[in-house]
Amino acid sequence: MKRYFLKLAYNGTRYHGWQVQENAHTVQAELEQKLSLMLNQSVTIIGCGRTDTGVHAREYYAHFEVETFPFNEKDFVFKINRFLSKDIAIYGIVEVDETMHARFSAVLRTYKYYISRKKNPFEQEVSYFYNGFLDIAKMNRAATMLLSFNDFTSFSKLHTQTATNFCNVSKAEWECVGEEKLIFTISADRFLRNMVRAIVGTLLEVGKGKMTPERMVEIIEAKNRSEAGFSVPAKGLFLEKIAYSF
Repeated sequence: MKRYFLKLAYNGTRYHGWQVQENAHTVQAELEQKLSLMLNQSVTIIGCGRTDTGVHAREYYAHFEVETFPFNEKDFVFKINRFLSKDIAIYGIVEVDETMHARFSAVLRTYKYYISRKKNPFEQEVSYFYNGFLDIAKMNRAATMLLSFNDFTSFSKLHTQTATNFCNVSKAEWECVGEEKLIFTISADRFLRNMVRAIVGTLLEVGKGKMTPERMVEIIEAKNRSEAGFSVPAKGLFLEKIAYSF
């Protein structure tokens, strides 16, 4: 069997997340169906992570194994993109060693959350609109506190089957892009279900003046989801970059 890595991107608006689900349209299901047809063999694909319903990926990696692969990279990329829906794009494919794993070999993941400060009909599916007052300095002060902790139970979706709620966050910051866009960037070795959206919602509460930056420490130490803020809509969240050790 030969193992191949795919580099891709997708707009998650029409999908119920990455992972295959019964009676649901997912990115993984779409890829497996089209790859199986194109390669004339059953293909199971493993992704670098599970994005939730409506979440997008600007850079995503997945791997699969096949007995035969009768294409060069250029021809494969051209042909598979003709098969796939317009909201999924394959950028490249490379053969890798069988020890390389799309999910477990990843050492760093970066997400960005986009907030539009001005109503924009062209970005309504890929950003969260909020034009109220926000104290960005306080939001960044609170975000910095995330780097001092590694148990993020307070920002995790309840009743998941995750073995541990520990994550090593190496970056968390807000950036204003002109007067119309606000972007939150967070990097970590791994993320919990709903973690980024819950963190963003909590930081917005800080920015609105509903809680102090120091309250972030109390929320994290409480290890209780009900202590944190609301979860922002999925549509503004992008898996932005994946880093590997090879």
